[in-house]
Amino acid sequence: MSPRHKAVASLVAAMVLVGSSVAVGRILVASLPIHFASLVRFLLASLVLAPLVALGPGGFPRLSRRTLAILGGQAVCGSFLFTVCLLGGLRLTGAAEAGVVAATTPAAVALLGWAFFRERPRPRALAGILAAMAGLTCLHAGEATAGAGPAPLAGNALVLCAVGFEAVFLLLRRAVTEPLSPLAAAMWVSLWGAALFLVPGLWQAASLHRADVTPAAVAAVVYYGLGVTAAAYILWFYGVVRVDAATAGVATAVMPVAALAFAALLCGDRIGWRELAGCAGVLAGILCLAGGRKAAAAGGEAKT
Repeated sequence: MSPRHKAVASLVAAMVLVGSSVAVGRILVASLPIHFASLVRFLLASLVLAPLVALGPGGFPRLSRRTLAILGGQAVCGSFLFTVCLLGGLRLTGAAEAGVVAATTPAAVALLGWAFFRERPRPRALAGILAAMAGLTCLHAGEATAGAGPAPLAGNALVLCAVGFEAVFLLLRRAVTEPLSPLAAAMWVSLWGAALFLVPGLWQAASLHRADVTPAAVAAVVYYGLGVTAAAYILWFYGVVRVDAATAGVATAVMPVAALAFAALLCGDRIGWRELAGCAGVLAGILCLAGGRKAAAAGGEAKT
């Protein structure tokens, strides 16, 4: 297997893990309190990522207070608020619908980049955003499918808020000017995440009943910490530096497909026409966004 094929395979594997997090997260919130489960998740991820950084070239990087503050802001948005909104939304909506909503992250990043960084999207990017929004609209057309949850509209709104916080998390990374490897950044964000969930997590742990700690809940939180957080970071960071941005963007299209598949396998959600149409809209949006980035990159190369 060529180095490029290995990189693409690692990106696809990372997106499969991220897609599975929606279904696993729904299993998680059915038994364990959100803050306690999140504390355990980030502690497990930190225990894996910290040794990898320590044993890597250069060891632990020395960072300025500004960079640590930016990483802390990333953790607030991408670790704390994203997790609270996503897992809170999964209490109210189905895993399949949440997976489609969560897949609008590339469109959210493009919109926020336009609003805050004055990066006006190209026509293909605008088409991608409209396609993703059309996919979201499909989720609320017609009757709800089985497994949609007790309050799918409110639940999907919370998941959409999670998407917004994730987009801010991704954009904040651009404010870091110091040389910092993706793995080291992931470690610091995980450490910040554990710190943010420490007090509410321990508070919920004090009222936790032994009956709540089921084998399924333990397996879910371990998978969330080691698989969705640590392993997905490692796989994504390995691949994303070895391919162009358009290829990485297209790889994210695997995520909603994986989310739907795991929702059906693990949660028993029935995949109806609304979820399939919504997924198709979001995938079309991601492909348009990736194509727009590719065109932009080509244009930039032509000017240099």
